[in-house]
Amino acid sequence: MIKQFKTRILVLATVLSCTVAGVAAAADVKPRLIRFGYGLNEESVQGRAARHLAQELEKVSGGKLKMRTFGSANLGSDEQMQSALVGGAQEMMVGSTAPLAGMVKEFGVFDLPFLFNSEKEADAVLDGPLGQDLLKKLEAKGLVGLVYWENGFRNMTNSKRPITRAEDLQGIKLRVMQNQIALGVFNTLGANAVPMPFSELFTALETRTVDGQENPITTIQSSKFYEVQPYLTITRHVYTPWVVLASKKWWDTLSPDEQKLIRQAAASSRDFERQDSRADSTKAMGTLEKNGMKINTVTPEEVARMRQKVQPVVDKYTQELGPELVKQLNDEIQKARN
Repeated sequence: MIKQFKTRILVLATVLSCTVAGVAAAADVKPRLIRFGYGLNEESVQGRAARHLAQELEKVSGGKLKMRTFGSANLGSDEQMQSALVGGAQEMMVGSTAPLAGMVKEFGVFDLPFLFNSEKEADAVLDGPLGQDLLKKLEAKGLVGLVYWENGFRNMTNSKRPITRAEDLQGIKLRVMQNQIALGVFNTLGANAVPMPFSELFTALETRTVDGQENPITTIQSSKFYEVQPYLTITRHVYTPWVVLASKKWWDTLSPDEQKLIRQAAASSRDFERQDSRADSTKAMGTLEKNGMKINTVTPEEVARMRQKVQPVVDKYTQELGPELVKQLNDEIQKARN
């Protein structure tokens, strides 16, 4: 009886496997090689998610859609890769929302400080109406936005001193993302904010061209900033997502079946990456401590004070981004919070 049951299970598994392969074979899917670029190294959360995406895509396409991944900004900075996608010279990438704000200003809404209290709130907004509407706006600019991965809550590191209050930022040259909101926020808090591509950051920290930077814990750990930055301050001042993008010029050459399979694999990579990022964030804190970083957390009272200090910046960019957009964002956060 048990033997018969096992045989039936084996037959069923074989049938399902053949069905999946048959569906892929019957669909309008041509053999393709897709180049996928990202900024961090292969052992980062980006690298692991890129591998997952490549494996999932090959699986759902019956081996026809193969993806070659290029980490460590080997295909260029986020800005350079975006240009390559728009021109059709590269098929896919994942990158920050900050450079996208240069194309679609509304993406700058994610650079506003102290918005989200949790990852759950961020997921609800990104996967909800506001996040999806922003992805659709990219098509007019030559890009197809597929899904959001998690970059995470950003925190500060520096080589000068622990940051326990805003005044401790005075005189610190802090590398920030290349957007006006980040510049405004950190200059208002008293730092000397320096915009710079991520690909140049480690060398700039090592040579003391800049004193510090701000990034999520997982990026700080995987990029080995602990080798050149003794102080880590937990502020969780901004939650930043990454966006998985495709070249519209290339996308429009794909069949509906191919597009569907890529969207399916991208959704799988999103779920994998978020789970991996959150698990890795906890682990990364231990690694940073073990490597000698002195870690402190800014008190809730000081965070409230920082929020108050940067309110004029928030007000200014709320007008530029659109009060209705910022209201929609805050309404969706409140809905998720409740």
